[in-house]
Amino acid sequence: MEAESTERGAAALKLQFAPFCSALEAGFWQQLTQKKLNDFRLDESPKNIKGYYYNGDAAGLPTRLTLEFSAFDVDGASPARCCPASGTLYNTNTLEAFKTTDKKALLDKAANEIWSTIQSGAVLEDSSILNKFILLTFADLKKYHFYYWFCFPALCFLEGVQLEQEPVSLEQSFSAKQLQYMHFYSLNSNHVLSATSIHFLLKYTEESVEVAPLKDLISFFPDLKKITVCVYDPCTLPQHPGWPLRNVLVLLAKQWGSQLDVLEVLCFRDRTLQGSRSIQHSIIFRVKLPDLTASAVCPKSVGWEKNPKGAMGPRSVNLSECMDPKRLVDKVVSTRCLLLGAGTLGCNVARTLMIAEGYNMSIPMPGHPVNFSELTMAQARQDVEQLEKLISEHDVVFLLMDTRESRWLPTVIAASQRKLIVNAALGFDTFVVMRHGLKKPKDSQSEETRPMSYDFGSFSGASLFSNIPGHRLGCYFCNDVVAPGDSTRDRTPDQQCTVSRPGLAMIAGALAVELMVSILQHPEGGYAVASSSDDRMNEPPTSLGLVPHQVSYELLCKCTILLCKYTVERVFGLTCQ
Repeated sequence: MEAESTERGAAALKLQFAPFCSALEAGFWQQLTQKKLNDFRLDESPKNIKGYYYNGDAAGLPTRLTLEFSAFDVDGASPARCCPASGTLYNTNTLEAFKTTDKKALLDKAANEIWSTIQSGAVLEDSSILNKFILLTFADLKKYHFYYWFCFPALCFLEGVQLEQEPVSLEQSFSAKQLQYMHFYSLNSNHVLSATSIHFLLKYTEESVEVAPLKDLISFFPDLKKITVCVYDPCTLPQHPGWPLRNVLVLLAKQWGSQLDVLEVLCFRDRTLQGSRSIQHSIIFRVKLPDLTASAVCPKSVGWEKNPKGAMGPRSVNLSECMDPKRLVDKVVSTRCLLLGAGTLGCNVARTLMIAEGYNMSIPMPGHPVNFSELTMAQARQDVEQLEKLISEHDVVFLLMDTRESRWLPTVIAASQRKLIVNAALGFDTFVVMRHGLKKPKDSQSEETRPMSYDFGSFSGASLFSNIPGHRLGCYFCNDVVAPGDSTRDRTPDQQCTVSRPGLAMIAGALAVELMVSILQHPEGGYAVASSSDDRMNEPPTSLGLVPHQVSYELLCKCTILLCKYTVERVFGLTCQ
């Protein structure tokens, strides 16, 4: 990743910073579309939005500032362990207005706002003010093409920042005991970062670690001889800090530049890998700050993001595939669905899909031998032939029968014909909805023989199984340890999977249809990677969000509990344990 220099042609070793990269989720564009149509209309006045960045990305990932569907909820909380960034949206009504907008004036305005808060000292009460950004957009809602240009305003030192000691990892600079203290602090820090915990002061010895807010610098370091400032750092490079540090250094130079000699900076990085948190890859270095205490003029500022070609210019994204209603409807309408099973579950799925045509047939099942008379054998062959024909004539097969064994033959036939299978099953008070893995065509079978690999660092805390591609997913029978047998013999009604609590079939049926539609809207269709809530930042744009492998009653209950907890804490201001 290329790092931008803070000086031009200076001979001394200068500190360099990794610039931000914008990361916009499809949900943001969905929300912008709705806001434009229903709220903004022709209003081009600036709007407040929010984003966030994360200090625990895996090595090699860019320094990202993320905007998602919640960007317009400026008072909402940021995701856990993420740093908030406040932004201003300038959405133009025409592409020409987008192109001719005075970008320098927008940058200067934002830079002056940051400088004013630094001069007044207001930033010391809320240092997240330093993390401002600008987003200039034009939304072509006829074609669902979006044009955008990000700016991350950063105030510059005239001659850059001189490095007194080059960056080294924390494990190279701290003892094992000091690392233990620091790790203890990271584990006990707030789950959701407060505005004053993004940048803080650090005092450490072999026996203790103390922290304090920036505003307490004089009282925390009375002699000003050894000062350590910590910054939540989104950069993953071993030799460079991230972009947010730039404005922090200007703040320190303006407030205490005449009193500080050498400043020690700890870029705090808190990565989770395979369930274990580590801060040892954080970097620490020392700089010599210029004195800005007597300066009254706002320093020069930079920050407009480069386009994918590395030149100064806007970016664009075409979301017609996942946002154009005509295309979305066409995909669903043209999909031929086969529902096997017409009981409570099958009727609820059929009602959701508005399907009417029906067939009356029996499906041969393992563990349920047929009578070996000519008549029954002929009927069994006819049923199998009809089943094969129906599966071949449809795109998606829903398995909605009562028993496990009745799903076995349709699973085998549909897999052999590379048909998408959505399986929904009910218990007395439980259910599971899942998609089966979709085998790739023969011309791409070489990929099947490759060893499977996982991107452990795709997102902090990601599950080991959160990145499995659709052609490697299992089916309903993958966890079976015995062959399918007669599950209805000598079993109670709930064990036969024939009844359920009221409303459960409606929930499972609706989820089955939603899962199918999500798969249809995904660019890779049935080969879509199995998604979890942790890897949403790495997902391609889809209109309905993540495409999981399965949804179960337990997972639904967990999500409901989290939603209730969120509501209680956010709406009523109470704390849930």
